[in-house]
Amino acid sequence: MNSKYIKYAAFSLLGAMGIVASCKKSLQLQPVGEFAATNYYTTPAQALSAVVAAYDPLVTETGGIDNTYSDPLGALNSASDDCFAGGGSSSDVPSWQAINNYTLNPALGPQDQFWAINFQGVNRADVLLENLPHVPGLSGALLNRYTGEGLFLRAHYYFDLVRLFKNVPLILTPLGLTNVYTVNQAPADSVYAQIERDLKTAVTDLPATVIPSEYGRVTQGAAQALLGKVYLYEKKWALAASAFSTVNGTPGAASTYGYKLQANFGAIFSPTNKFNSESIFELVHSGNQNFTWSNWDQFKSNIYVQMVGPRSYTGPLYYSGYGFNPITPQLATALKGDPRYGYTVANIDSLTKATKSSYQQSYQGAGYYIQKYAPLLANKVTTGTTDLNWPNDYIEIRLADTYLMEAEALLNAGGDAARAQSLLDAVRTRVGLPSEPATLPNIYNERRLELATEGHRWFDLVRWGQAPAALAFKGFKAGTNEILPIPLNETTGLSKIKQNPGY
Repeated sequence: MNSKYIKYAAFSLLGAMGIVASCKKSLQLQPVGEFAATNYYTTPAQALSAVVAAYDPLVTETGGIDNTYSDPLGALNSASDDCFAGGGSSSDVPSWQAINNYTLNPALGPQDQFWAINFQGVNRADVLLENLPHVPGLSGALLNRYTGEGLFLRAHYYFDLVRLFKNVPLILTPLGLTNVYTVNQAPADSVYAQIERDLKTAVTDLPATVIPSEYGRVTQGAAQALLGKVYLYEKKWALAASAFSTVNGTPGAASTYGYKLQANFGAIFSPTNKFNSESIFELVHSGNQNFTWSNWDQFKSNIYVQMVGPRSYTGPLYYSGYGFNPITPQLATALKGDPRYGYTVANIDSLTKATKSSYQQSYQGAGYYIQKYAPLLANKVTTGTTDLNWPNDYIEIRLADTYLMEAEALLNAGGDAARAQSLLDAVRTRVGLPSEPATLPNIYNERRLELATEGHRWFDLVRWGQAPAALAFKGFKAGTNEILPIPLNETTGLSKIKQNPGY
């Protein structure tokens, strides 16, 4: 890679100089050219473009070391007991099949995408943070805000990396060819400590709210919520509860930041209800960018919507998809009788029988498909190739999630049990369910039912120590599969990076 230029490229540690820096002023962005690194950070407008570029890996739909399709929900849902990998056969998207069956190895699995895209994000944040203080004409207020965004994003990328791989390099300045081979892995505790430092500073630098034209950019509430989540994973229960309390406020009422549970559970996920009151951190996708298959490395729409639709479907409500991540019978059974069932599970088998329509059952499918991100005909856009232009956003952190995490933290800390009960009750009351005791097993179960197919389940099972039992039917190996293998090309040649145990 030519280090003279800041450019759009797939990332591995060897490609650490790559960064997108030419973008429009929104979060649905594409690079449009190249700029010499020596003269790029010369105006506030260029600084803003670099900020936006640091967000870009969050919505990377293609990329990674091998430039394959790479939405993280597909791999995370495949790894969990919520879904199977699915698709057309056991060889369809092999990386998802490998994590579904726990046949991962350094050369096969979704680790190429997770590693590359997150380190691409780390590098963009590092470049941004190094250059922001030197941008002529950048006001103090904007310097603080942009710095807060860069710190949040670096923390976010590292949180994913340390959860997925545990043993990762801690890189806080831009890499060059002279030092890329000197990088060693850091202890996970050191990575978590840096994440905490970045988020604590980000909270003070970020705005409490943003105007509608800036939706998708992070706020104090998002930084507080992510900090609480980091503490939760470190089992720093009291600190986690305190951070979440700031975000959550009084259960059931609007918080200081304006967050409030949506009255209608199903409406949370509608692309006509983006940035609703329950959304704390939302990844933006646009259906109006006219993408075709010739735009392979540019997609910022939500292609995962197309991936999970029923295969070869003809009938009402849905557009035909590719049949990935069919819901397991276990999850469908757990949700039966729950008011969230119809908003979570699309029972295509029953629908086609009732309407005399048809579809092709997915590999490992049992007739149940994802509803939260389903390709509904009502959401179909007319621009470009339909399959590639779905407008659905992904709410990565939402209020019901932080309610349940705070309740979990409170119980583990021996804290306010009455508040934990109120938090659990609020989540259940919203969907018309009665109160049940705020115990850890009940909170664990509520998280599964409330957040099913939203990408949290596998992480939850691993951190609770429940993955070996819950995922035994998929071949999960205790002591190995709690983390992913490091991509093969990152551990070969002159690299000092060591492979994870068991791989």
